Amino acid sequence: MARVTVEDCVVKVPNRFELVLVAAQRAREITAGAPLTLDRDDDKNPVVALREIADDTVQVDRLQDSLIRGMQKHVEIDEPEETIELESNMFGVAEALAVAGLDEEIEEEPAEEDELAEDVLSIEDEDVELPELPEELPEGEPEENFEDEAP
Repeated sequence: MARVTVEDCVVKVPNRFELVLVAAQRAREITAGAPLTLDRDDDKNPVVALREIADDTVQVDRLQDSLIRGMQKHVEIDEPEETIELESNMFGVAEALAVAGLDEEIEEEPAEEDELAEDVLSIEDEDVELPELPEELPEGEPEENFEDEAP
């Protein structure tokens, strides 16, 4: 690659790093079969790309755009979002948020305190005697230690 070619290109693309990217993109296009705008003269694709940039036979803006598009992994497309219709009383959220526009009447469930009080009363009403548990193990039965056992 001739020094004269690079010096001519720096006038067109002042940033040398950007020049390398743009020239590499054009060299890839030439390798892929893009038509040449200059005679090859036994030069390799990177040198031909630099000569084309120096002689203004290719548009640098178009090369920059194709370089950016080639590096993009995901292209966002503006599409309207779908609205998700939820059940009117999903997990009690509609009740808690007091969502407007519900035509159904919502039956109020008893509060947790009322439910707990009812449960306690039902346990007290039942006369169930629980067997007493011994405080110590009966003699002759060894205590089991499961911590030392390995699978």
